[in-house]
Amino acid sequence: DRKRSSGEREREGVRERGAPDTGSQRAHLRTGTRPAVGVRESGTGDPFAMYRKMGLLIWVSVCFTLAHLALHTDSIAVMSVDLGSEWIKIAIVKPGVPMEIVLNKESRRKTPVAVALKENERLFGDSAVAMSAKNPKVVFRYLQNLLGKLLENPQVELYRKRFPEHRLVAAEPRGTVLYKVADELYYSPEELLGMVLNYSRILAQDFAEQPIKDLVITVPVYFNQAERRAVVQAAQMAGLKVLQLINDNTAVALNYGVFRRKDINATAQNVMFYDMGSSSTTATIVTYMTTKTKDWGTQPQLQIRGIGFNRNLGGLEMELRLQDHLAKIFNGQKQTSKDVREHPRAMAKLWKEANRVKTVLSANFDHTAQVEGLLDDIDFKAKVTRLEFEELCSDLFEKVADPVHQALRIAEMKMEDIDQVILVGGATRVPKVQEALLKAVGKKELGKNINADEAAAMGAVYQAAALSKAFKVKPFLIRDAALYPIQVEFTRSIEEDGVKNIKHNKRVLFQRMSPYPQRKVITFNRYTDDFEFFVNYGDMGFLCEHDLSIFGSLNLTTARLSGVGASFQKHSNAESKGIKAHFNMDDSGILALDRVEAVFETLQDGEPEEESTLTKLGNTISSLFGGGSSEADGKENLTESVQDEEEITSKSEKETQEELETLIGKATFSGQDSNHPEEQDDEQTEEKQTEETKKGENKSEKSETPNDQPDDAGKEEAKDPELNKTEELQKPKAPKRLKISEDVTVYLEVKDLPDLSQDEMSQSQKRLQDLTDRDHQKQEHEKAANSLEAFIFETQDKLYQEEYQLVSTQDERDKISGKLSAASNWLDEDGYTATTKELKTKLSELRKLCKDLFFKVEERRKWPDRLAALDSMLNHSSIFLKGASLLPEDDQIFTEVELNTLEKVITETSTWKNTTVKEQNNLLPTDTPVLLSKDIEAKLALLDREVKYLLNKAKFAKPKPRKSKNTTTQEAQNATQEEKNATAAESDKSIPPVKETAEDTESKEVKPGEAPPTASPTQKATSEGEEATLPDPVETKSSEGTVEKKPESKPDKHPPDEL
Repeated sequence: DRKRSSGEREREGVRERGAPDTGSQRAHLRTGTRPAVGVRESGTGDPFAMYRKMGLLIWVSVCFTLAHLALHTDSIAVMSVDLGSEWIKIAIVKPGVPMEIVLNKESRRKTPVAVALKENERLFGDSAVAMSAKNPKVVFRYLQNLLGKLLENPQVELYRKRFPEHRLVAAEPRGTVLYKVADELYYSPEELLGMVLNYSRILAQDFAEQPIKDLVITVPVYFNQAERRAVVQAAQMAGLKVLQLINDNTAVALNYGVFRRKDINATAQNVMFYDMGSSSTTATIVTYMTTKTKDWGTQPQLQIRGIGFNRNLGGLEMELRLQDHLAKIFNGQKQTSKDVREHPRAMAKLWKEANRVKTVLSANFDHTAQVEGLLDDIDFKAKVTRLEFEELCSDLFEKVADPVHQALRIAEMKMEDIDQVILVGGATRVPKVQEALLKAVGKKELGKNINADEAAAMGAVYQAAALSKAFKVKPFLIRDAALYPIQVEFTRSIEEDGVKNIKHNKRVLFQRMSPYPQRKVITFNRYTDDFEFFVNYGDMGFLCEHDLSIFGSLNLTTARLSGVGASFQKHSNAESKGIKAHFNMDDSGILALDRVEAVFETLQDGEPEEESTLTKLGNTISSLFGGGSSEADGKENLTESVQDEEEITSKSEKETQEELETLIGKATFSGQDSNHPEEQDDEQTEEKQTEETKKGENKSEKSETPNDQPDDAGKEEAKDPELNKTEELQKPKAPKRLKISEDVTVYLEVKDLPDLSQDEMSQSQKRLQDLTDRDHQKQEHEKAANSLEAFIFETQDKLYQEEYQLVSTQDERDKISGKLSAASNWLDEDGYTATTKELKTKLSELRKLCKDLFFKVEERRKWPDRLAALDSMLNHSSIFLKGASLLPEDDQIFTEVELNTLEKVITETSTWKNTTVKEQNNLLPTDTPVLLSKDIEAKLALLDREVKYLLNKAKFAKPKPRKSKNTTTQEAQNATQEEKNATAAESDKSIPPVKETAEDTESKEVKPGEAPPTASPTQKATSEGEEATLPDPVETKSSEGTVEKKPESKPDKHPPDEL
C-alpha cells in the first residue's frame, strides 16, 4: 500500500466510500434530519480514513463547481440567417424551443435587407424601407449583388442603372465597391451586410432572451470563392462566429428531408426544387435515399445531383419593369412638365407601388395603382391588368425553363426521372411563372407542400443545431456539390534534344460537382528547389459569356514555396517522397491551402534500400488507377491524391498484367530462400509509410511466401536448434523505414479578390462597434426620457385617486404636484437635449419624493392577503399541534422539545399579530404604518418552517416494533403448561403415585415448549382402552434413513389471547 500514490489512495477512498456516503446523504435529505456531529463513520483505527474523506470532499467540490459553471455558462442557443437579396429570415434553436422563426419588432416573420444611415441614426428593416420613400440616397438595399465584385464588374454597372441615387467608387488598393455616403464617409457592402447581420443577432437575442454568437448563413449556390469569403468577413465584422455557409438550395432540401424522414428508404427519390427569388433563380435536383454509416448505422442522405441558375431572373426585374411602365403612364398624363424618372423620391414611391401591384396581380386580373403626392403634390392613379404585366415580362417568362434544363444536363437525367417538382421563393407565386414551369417539366402539378419563404431558414437552423455541441439531433447526411471546378497549374523546365523548354502542367483538384467537404493532396516529385504553383478555376465553358463576365477573375491564388532546396540539402541522404500540398475545401465551400511539406524516407540504420521491381510495379499500377501518391498521415480523410503526370507510365494494362504475372512467378520459384513475412513484420518501425509503399511491400511479402514448403519444416528446425541459429544469423533483417516531414514556408497571393488586412478588418469592426454603441446610447436616452415622462403623467393622475388621497395630506400632494409640473416643463424645454445621466437623476429625485406615498398605498394593498394567510397558517398549525399531542406514548414520534417549540412559535406569532394590528388601528392613515407586509411574511415563513419540519419527520418516521400474535400464543401455551405441572405436583403430595418404571416416568415428563414424548414399544402392547387414548403414530425418517413412528401431539386447550 505504501507503493501506491496518494492520488490513487484518494481515488480508491472515493470508490469505497462514495456509495455509502451518498446513500446516507439521501437518507438525511429524505428524513430531514442531520447526522450527529463528531461521529466517526469510518470507525477507529483506520489510517486512511482522512484520505478517503479528502477524496470525497474533492469529488463533491468538483461536482458542485461543474454544476455552478453549467448555470453560469454562455448561451448555447444558435441561429440561422437566410440571407436573400431582398429579405432575411431568422430562425433559432434554444433549450425548450426546437426550431422557431424569429419575429422582428413589427411582429413579422421576415425582415427587409435594408440599412438607412442618417446623420446620427441607423434604421433597419421596415423602418429603413419607409425611409427610402423620403430620402432614397441614405437607404442601401440589395447588397448581395455587390459582394466580392470589382467596380468594373457588369453586375455593378447593372446596380448603378437600377439605383442611380447611390454613388459607387473603387476601394484602394483592392478595387472593390464602396458606397460614398458623405464627403469623407464610405462604407463597403461587407460593412453594411455586417450591420444587417448584427441587427439579425439583436432580434434573435431578444426573441431567445439570451445572447447568441454562433450562426449558419445561407448563400446562393452560384457564389464563387470571393463572394463566400466576403460573407464570412461581413459576419466577422459583426462579431459573429460562422459555423457554416450552407447553400440555400441545400438548406431547402434539408428542411424537406428532415420532416419526411420516414418516407426515405433505400430506393432513390429524385426531387427538383425550383427557387425563384427577388434577384435570381435556381433549379436543383436532389436525390434522397438511406445509406449505411459506420457511426450511426442506416441514416437518410441527400445528394445534390444537378444545379441550374440565372443570376438576374427574379421578382426584382419584374418590379422594375412595372415601375418603368407606371412612370411612362404618369409622364403621359402630362400633369407636370417634369420627368418623374429624374426624381429619385418619386421613383422610390413608384417602386414601392409596383411591388404592391405585382403581389395583387398574382391573385387578381387587374388592379389600380395609386400614389398620393407622387410629384409636385400631384396624385397618380392608373389601372394595370395582369395581361399588361405579362407582356412587360414576356422575355423573362421565356427564361423560366433554362435552369431546369441546365440541372437535368448536369445530373445526366431526364424529366421522367424526377419524381416531383417543388416551388420555393416568393417570385414563384406569379401565375405566369408557374404556367411556364409546368409546361417545361411536363408534370400534372407543381409541389407546394413546403413554406416557400421559410424553408431555407429552417433547414439552416437544423444544420446549426447539428454543428453545435449543445444539441443532439438525428443525423441527416448531406453530400453537397462544388459547382465550379478548381485546378492546380505549374510550370517546369525540361530538356529535349539539348533544347530547354518550359512545360505547363495542369492538375484538376476538384471536378465540377465534386462533393465537399473534403481534403486533397497534390505531390510534386520533380522539384528539388523553391518553386511556385497556381490555383485557378478549371474549365468554365459551361457558363455563358454574360455569366462569365460577371464571375470575375478565374485565378484564385499563387503559392510561392520557400525552403524546398534547404530541406533537400538537410536530408541529402534520404529518399525524397515529393513535396506535398494539402488542400481543404470546408463545409462552407471555401478552399484553403492548409500546409505544404517536404516528405523524405530513410533507413533507420543509415543504409539505403533498393526498391524492388515488384514495389515499383505496384506503385505504377496505383498511379494508373489514380493512386499515384497518397497521404501518409492517417488522420486525414483523403478522397483522392493528385500526382505529377510524369510519374504515370505509358504502359498498357495488358503489358502491366503480364509483367506482374512474370514477377510473381519468379518470386514463387525462389520462395524457399526468401524471408518469412512474419519476421519482416516484426522488424517494421512504428512510423507510418505511404499507402503506395505499403501496398508494394505487402504484395512483395505475399509473393515471397513459399508455396511448396513442406509441413514439417518447422519440426526439423526445432530438432536442430544450432542449425536454426546459423540460418537466422545468415538471414538479412529488413531495414526499418523512417518517414521525415519538413514544413515548407508558403507565401500566398490572392488573385481573385484580395482579403482585408488585419488592420482593415480591425478598423471595420471598430466602426461597426462604435455605431452599435451609439445606437445603444440613443436607445438608453430615449428609454430614460420615456420613463421620466411616463412617471410624471402617472403620478399626477394618482394624486387624484382615492387611495392615494387617503394616506396623504393636502400639503404633501401639493408639494409633489409642484415638483412634477416643474420636471414636466424642464423635459419639454431642455429634457431631450439632456444627457441620459441627467434624465435618470431627475427620475430618481421624483421617485424619492413619492417614495413614502407609494409605500403607504402598497402596504394597505398587501394587508388583506397577508393577514388572511397568517390566520390560516395559525389555524392549521394549532390543529396539527393538538393532533400530535394526543398521540399515545407508544406511537409518539415527536419529542417534547419539538412540540414545545412549535407551541411557542404559535403563541408568539398570534400575540404579535393581535398586538400589531391593534396598534395599527390606533394610527391615522397618513401616519407611517407599523404593520408591515415584510414582517407578516417573516412570521409566515417561521411558522411554515417549523410545521414542515415536523411533517417531514412524520413522513419518514419508522413505526416502533410490536410483539407478534404467534409469539403471544406460544407464551400463553407455556404458561398454561406450567400451571398444569404445578397442579400435578400438588396432587402427588396427597395421593401416592403408582409405581412406574424409570422409562415410563421419563416418557411422561414434558418440558414447557417441547414436543410430547413418543410412545415406547411396551406401551403399544396395552389394552384397547389405553390405545384409544394414545395419538396415532406419524412416520418420520431419521438421519440414518430408517422410518420412525411418532404420535401426533394434540394442541393445548386454552382461551384465545387478548390484545
